[in-house]
Amino acid sequence: MAASERPWLFSSIAWGTRCPSSTASDSFRRLPSDFNGRKVKGVGFDRDALEQAGIDEAYAFVAVSNGDNSNIVAARVARESFGVDNVVARIYDSRRADVYERLGIPTVATVRQTADQMMRRILPGSSARELEDPSGTVALIQPNASPQWVGTTIGVLEDRLRVRVAWISRDATAMLPEAATVIQEHDRLHLAVSTDRIGQVRRALSLAPTQEA
Repeated sequence: MAASERPWLFSSIAWGTRCPSSTASDSFRRLPSDFNGRKVKGVGFDRDALEQAGIDEAYAFVAVSNGDNSNIVAARVARESFGVDNVVARIYDSRRADVYERLGIPTVATVRQTADQMMRRILPGSSARELEDPSGTVALIQPNASPQWVGTTIGVLEDRLRVRVAWISRDATAMLPEAATVIQEHDRLHLAVSTDRIGQVRRALSLAPTQEA
């Protein structure tokens, strides 16, 4: 069943170095009063705790403890041991975040990202508006692109989708692309697009380029 066709089940795992009861209780108190998902006490990268939380059925996994290393380990366990494709880890040290991005673990550095961007990384077919002109006719977006666009040139993408690539975030830097620039794995594209075409562009990028011919 597609992710969009099934109900969302949220689980919360409270953990600490040794997962003391007080730490778990403090974590659970931060949940909204109407939270009706699973609550599991345990270490976030422990297989038993993850299985209790329903990792086998998970569409996405978000690691947001206070420890960078714990978050990265938990994200890797979710992806590599349980096959969860959509994972993201909160990293306080933005320099380390860039390293983990290059290793294929999407991260959110709290000093530069927001909760909206966190959700954009894990929800299917989403994109965040980074900027919109006062008239509301043109927006700058950072959409999720299918890995099948890797190897495509910027010129082909712009012509096919009728957009302009403002810049590419690649590794720890940004670059102004040319028409011959080739999209690489883990590139983050920042596109200028007419606001009435955002949905169409988002859908096109979720497909392989040949499907949009």
